[in-house]
Amino acid sequence: MKKRFFPVTLALSATLALSACGEDGSNTGASGNDASSDPDFLSLLTGGTSGTYYPLGGELATNITAETGISTDAQSSNASAENIAQLSSGDAELAFTQTDVMSNAVDGVNSFEGDAVDNVLAIGSLYPETIQIVTTAGAGIETVEDLEGKTVSVGAPGSGTYVNAEQILKVYGLSMDDINEQHLSFDESTSGIQDGNIDAAFITAGTPTGAVSGLTATNDISLVSLSEEKVNELIEMYPYYASDVVEADVYEGLDQDVQTVAVLAMIAANDSLSEDLVYNITKAIYENAENMAHDKAQFIQLENALDGIGFDVHPGAQRYYEEQDISVD
Repeated sequence: MKKRFFPVTLALSATLALSACGEDGSNTGASGNDASSDPDFLSLLTGGTSGTYYPLGGELATNITAETGISTDAQSSNASAENIAQLSSGDAELAFTQTDVMSNAVDGVNSFEGDAVDNVLAIGSLYPETIQIVTTAGAGIETVEDLEGKTVSVGAPGSGTYVNAEQILKVYGLSMDDINEQHLSFDESTSGIQDGNIDAAFITAGTPTGAVSGLTATNDISLVSLSEEKVNELIEMYPYYASDVVEADVYEGLDQDVQTVAVLAMIAANDSLSEDLVYNITKAIYENAENMAHDKAQFIQLENALDGIGFDVHPGAQRYYEEQDISVD
């Protein structure tokens, strides 16, 4: 049965009303641009090559190219926060990010402290991203408290994983000062665990995650569970989280379910893209998911497209949703 992870709580301003057609009949975009100003090439920023964003982004890029006629390339990156920064600077047009990181960017907090972003808009949510605390069976790490004093990867610089790690440590009375923090990509994290250079790693990604699956070939892995009490406390403090479970059969050797939390992966766009273009991008995402090969494509469903989106939606995406009788107000 399909899970619904977040309530739809949108606060759209009047500026997101459908833009009027100009005298030449072209639709203006979020910044008043028309389709003639759209780029000849679209960059879709994803994440590390061993995570979920990159392979899923490759399939989405193919669908977007086919629907829009604009060549779209999925590019690896350091993921969420850096992706938003590159969208805001105009270095990319589309990007994966996490709903919590997008919220931080709009509010100017955490990685965006004092530097709120106002030119990046949501297209829609895709699938739940599970926060996984990965270690080995013999590392002696059974609880979050056991991470104290250990060498722990908390994600690549600028990634949403870092914020997730910081928040989870906080509800357990710990901080980054209590661990030997390492800023590694997913690949580097699992390689570090395999080599014995680090004890554990926070990995925020759809499950199964390629880097974690690869680690099971050489090590008996273990995932750290969060207590129900701490899950509830975390959700109360940060409403963009939801309770989630990594089922025992997701990874080889994982013999019991693991309680944790999840955020949502989403697609965002620079507001310079025209309404018509983003309308077609949105259509490409949600009308082709059932033909995609990636496991996470099953979660890309129109009825969930606005889950966790508590910030402005691009007018092109808004128009598409309204045509599908999905309210964005």
